[in-house]
Amino acid sequence: MAFILYNYLSDILVKLIVAIAIILLGLVFGRFLGNLTKKLLHELEINRVLNEQAKLNIPLEEFISSIVRYLIYLIAVITALSQIELASTIFYILVGLILATLLAFVILAVKDFIPNAVSGFILHKKNKFKIGDTIEVNNIKGKIIEISLLETKIKVKSKDVVFIPNSLLTKSEVKILNEGSRKNSANKT
Repeated sequence: MAFILYNYLSDILVKLIVAIAIILLGLVFGRFLGNLTKKLLHELEINRVLNEQAKLNIPLEEFISSIVRYLIYLIAVITALSQIELASTIFYILVGLILATLLAFVILAVKDFIPNAVSGFILHKKNKFKIGDTIEVNNIKGKIIEISLLETKIKVKSKDVVFIPNSLLTKSEVKILNEGSRKNSANKT
């Protein structure tokens, strides 16, 4: 009886040590692959191209490298849990938590992006004002220097550049103060 108990405990101990080793190797390998991915994407200048071509300032290099890193971590944890025969229950709990966390991050990330992008399309389609026009919105007066998908940059009298979200421009009263050949008027865009 003691021999069976000894074999059972030694088997559990070996499985536990192997599981811990898998997790440690997963942490090291995940960090290495995450950093390698970040360096490769940085060499391809993904963030710069995205910023210049789409006028989006999203740290895509860091985001993708983090996904790679945490995916390796998840694989290591699942492998370690299967080693100690707890994989299925813990796996479902972990997947549920990860999906809930990802959903929360996505919702928080796009809560301002979507309204500003839609407003950017509306502003482009209506063409109510253009670069060079002087506008006033919410007591901010300035000359439009750039209209992008998400925001409009205006230079105010103090030579500062103010970024106005496009959703604010579609929701607020915008006064066009000087617009070249067009008539001065107060527009609600």
